[in-house]
Amino acid sequence: MLFYALFRNDPRTVAVRAGAPLFRQGDPADLMYVLIKGEGRIVIGEREVERFGVGDIVGEMALIDREPRSATVEAVTDCEFVCVDAKRFKFLVAETPGFALGVMTAMARRLRNADKLIG
Repeated sequence: MLFYALFRNDPRTVAVRAGAPLFRQGDPADLMYVLIKGEGRIVIGEREVERFGVGDIVGEMALIDREPRSATVEAVTDCEFVCVDAKRFKFLVAETPGFALGVMTAMARRLRNADKLIG
C-alpha cells in the first residue's frame, strides 16, 4: 500500500469505466499510473496475465525504458488512476528510496509471474 499512501490525495487522476482500456499494447508511453479505486487487469495479446487492485502500479516500464506499452491495461470495474509523469517519477526514485524499492518489487513480481506463464 506504499503507492496508495503516496498518491491517494493526488488531484492528477483519470477515470476509466469498467471494460475500457487505460492504454493498449503498442501505444506510446509517457506516464505511470497508480490505481486508487477499482480493479484492473493486464492483458498481453488476448491473454490476461494479471489482475491488480488499489495501490498497485502499471506502466512503470515506460518511464524506465521509454519503449511502447508492452501490454494492455483495462478496467475490470470502474477505476480511478493517478498519473505520474517522468519528472515526478525521477524525483520520487531519487528522493524516496521506499518508492524506488516498491517499483523494483512490482517489476520483479511481474517478471516472475511471466516466467511461470512461459514455463
